[in-house]
Amino acid sequence: MRGEATVLHADLDAFYASVEQRDAPELRGRPVIVGGGVVLAASYEAKARGVRTAMGGRQARELCPDAVVVPPRMDAYSAASRDVFAIFRDTTPLVEGLSIDEAFLEVGGLRRIAGTPEQVAVRLRERVRTEAGLAISVGVARTKYLAKVASAVSKPDGLLVVEPDREEAFLLPLPVERLWGVGAVTADKLHRLGITTVGQLGELEAATAERLLGKATGAHLHALARLRDPRPVDTTRRRSSIGSQRALGSHPRSVEELDVILTQIVDRLARRLRDGDRVCRTVVLRLRYGDFAKATRSRTVHSPTDRTTVLLAVARELLVSARSEISERGITLIGVSLSQLASADSLQPELPIDWYDSARLDTVLDAVRDRFGAASVARATQLDRDPGWSTPLLPEHE
Repeated sequence: MRGEATVLHADLDAFYASVEQRDAPELRGRPVIVGGGVVLAASYEAKARGVRTAMGGRQARELCPDAVVVPPRMDAYSAASRDVFAIFRDTTPLVEGLSIDEAFLEVGGLRRIAGTPEQVAVRLRERVRTEAGLAISVGVARTKYLAKVASAVSKPDGLLVVEPDREEAFLLPLPVERLWGVGAVTADKLHRLGITTVGQLGELEAATAERLLGKATGAHLHALARLRDPRPVDTTRRRSSIGSQRALGSHPRSVEELDVILTQIVDRLARRLRDGDRVCRTVVLRLRYGDFAKATRSRTVHSPTDRTTVLLAVARELLVSARSEISERGITLIGVSLSQLASADSLQPELPIDWYDSARLDTVLDAVRDRFGAASVARATQLDRDPGWSTPLLPEHE
């Protein structure tokens, strides 16, 4: 029996060019090329004129003479990627990053608290658009490969769900170029053999595919054409930081409201540290002001820690230091990252003096939330307050 479609492939649309259009409103709706000598990225307006990634700059300008050519801003793209991946990891702890602008997410365990995989995907796309200002296409399927194909077919700015009973109808008519691993050389070889669709490749015997394409490549592509892809979402690569953020809208926020939001973010991140048996040394506060300018403030503690009380105290100090800027410019987003992560095994034992009570409290709160849900217990400062978040808090695990 086939499983359920619970794998999401999320892929930002024309990423570099979209960041340029986001940050410079006068570029929106216009053909944009990133990179002069060689095209690093092209907006969909430029792609419609035949411009493609890795194309020579002269050829691109001949195809689209009215294009706006901008130099790459890798720092801006990296910052945008961090913002989007923070949303991914705020959606599910099971995230496998593929590149700066795409990832797999496993959401099968979220049904009871967040809805169906399609509902999760809809909210994910809304959050990326609202909080990062970018369009993202998402494919939902039973396997990673099908989810990746679905997101590609749904572009731009789309969502496509491939239910298990529709897999063959969806995949088999597609051109062989859609197979994960078919480049120009392999596609040309298959075309010369009269194989132009995925279904035609799947009709071959496995031994024939291996003989025509080589043992490893033939076996891999034939398996995909037969809808076999057993690879799970791989989260084994441990990240050097974790983070979470919330968009706040444009209306003013009081000091008390910001403290409530900050407290909930730090509560969640500290629990993720403990769930993953990890500690951190650096707390980073990320802010986006009312004029959409961004700022970061950070502080490194003397000893690595996973204690909520310590991390919250540092985060509050950072927020206080930004209070005058927030008062003058407003605030539309607040986020926290914990970096310089290490295994909790590396933490030196301490005498039970200053932090013993807070450590015991953290342990008890974690146990209560594990058993009765993340919303079962909250700090007094959070009672009867609505920070105005558009999505519910979801439990996370490293």
